[in-house]
Amino acid sequence: MQRLHLVFGGELVDPSKSVFRNVDDLDIVGIFPNYEAAYNAWKAAAQRTVDNAHMRYYIAHLHRLRDEETEVSPTEELG
Repeated sequence: MQRLHLVFGGELVDPSKSVFRNVDDLDIVGIFPNYEAAYNAWKAAAQRTVDNAHMRYYIAHLHRLRDEETEVSPTEELG
């Protein structure tokens, strides 16, 4: 299985919660083929915005979102 990772971030409403101020303004850093590359991209993005306490960047493990071997429910295949 390929282990893809998405790095993204944006400004939070409250630094103590993970609620974005405006999802239209999310910074999609990119999709990376392994955790090390994703971590390096996350770290660079976080360091660029270190002066803004409301900015947060995350690493999403895309490979965990869907396992092609698991049968899906009818609601997952709308179309």
